[in-house]
Amino acid sequence: MAGKPAPTQSRSHAASYCALALAISLSGCAGLPDQRLANEALKRGDTATAAQNYQQLADLGYSEAQVGLADIQVGTRDPEQIKQAEATYRAAADTSPRAQARLGRLLVAKPGATEAEHHEAEGLLKKAFANGEGNTLIPLAMLYLQYPHDFPNINAQQQISKWRTAGYPEAGLAQVLLYRTQDTYDQHLGEVESICKAALNTTDICYVELATVYQKRGQPEQQAELLKQLEAGYSRGTVTAQRVDSVARVLGDASLGKPDEKTAQALLEKIAPGYPASWVSLAQLLYDFPELGDVDQMMKYLDNGRAADQPRAELLLGKLYYEGKWVPADAKAAEAHFQKAQGREVAADYYLGQIYRRGYLGKVYPQKALDHLLTAARNGQNSADFAIAQLFSQGKGTQPNPLNAYVFSQLAKAQDTPEATELATQIEEQLPPAQRAEGQRLVQQELATRGALSQSTLQLHALQEEDGEESL
Repeated sequence: MAGKPAPTQSRSHAASYCALALAISLSGCAGLPDQRLANEALKRGDTATAAQNYQQLADLGYSEAQVGLADIQVGTRDPEQIKQAEATYRAAADTSPRAQARLGRLLVAKPGATEAEHHEAEGLLKKAFANGEGNTLIPLAMLYLQYPHDFPNINAQQQISKWRTAGYPEAGLAQVLLYRTQDTYDQHLGEVESICKAALNTTDICYVELATVYQKRGQPEQQAELLKQLEAGYSRGTVTAQRVDSVARVLGDASLGKPDEKTAQALLEKIAPGYPASWVSLAQLLYDFPELGDVDQMMKYLDNGRAADQPRAELLLGKLYYEGKWVPADAKAAEAHFQKAQGREVAADYYLGQIYRRGYLGKVYPQKALDHLLTAARNGQNSADFAIAQLFSQGKGTQPNPLNAYVFSQLAKAQDTPEATELATQIEEQLPPAQRAEGQRLVQQELATRGALSQSTLQLHALQEEDGEESL
């Protein structure tokens, strides 16, 4: 698109179009698309307004608007829309460094990506980095950490150390990522704190990391001071609502230390009116800490989330009907809500599979159960493997299949729970020794099919880290 003005200056373009329009007619220009409006709408979670403006600019040929539209498609987590986004990034990558970075990050996260795609991702991220794009070193580190066999000549720790020596701001966070991936985060809390204190003013994901450190250490004074900075940054517009939401979730996570659910609730209620995803975070907080409200409050939060088309709201509402704790159990209602979240929330397939496996709708639907549970398992839902192993071993509604039961019970052992270990041992004892070698071959085949990334918190944030006015 040679000769096209930069889309970030779309307000001035609108003025130019208006001047031209005045020479032709008296009609105004209020309906012209505006990329800054789209960017701001996206930041506050209004994807509909953002998509409308991006689409109009994309139709006019603006590559950066095409990238913004593709970002929204990625955010849906819908596989079909993600395919469209990949095609859009590819079309814009020749002229847009931002598209190069986005495509590189998408290929890093792509389940089942080929070795060629991993090397393509490396080239794109290096090129985008050379062109001044941010959020490129962390995905590169992810690539080297997750697929060392594709990059045998690169030592991830040595590469990160070189970046840190060179003074690149992202390198510290890449180090934090390495600690998370290698499960040594807790042994390096002091270094994580040091890295993120230094980067806090330029990288707001560090609020999440520091909140995690203080939660794990049980340091309420440091946590309170961090929250003051967070709220001040949010008031100034330098910290996004998404980041406030993430910090609130850390405060409400009992697995990280003593939770501070009331402070988490206060943070979320402040941002929810302008950031609809937080209505669902509030509902989840109430689910985890029932003393914070009642079922009417829960439904109000979920209704607000559903009105903003938040799939997590459908997922949680389905879970309420599935479990029958807050509301009377209703498998049909649960199924309907899970179906609305399907394709955008991995757990939706898991719960649908359980409904069909357990016969909650009046009878067992074994094939539907397997289809949904396998989809969930291949998208990273560990508990789905256990359910599949139960399906094949119990033979409820279908013939038992000891070999398949063995395969998925072995995969379920990754959960490291007594139930999973006990089931795997029981099934292994029942499987004839002659079939165990075939079972192990099928286990490796299934693992290769999945090719999924480890979904640690920092990795997810790393892919969604803001680098400019839009985010992936």
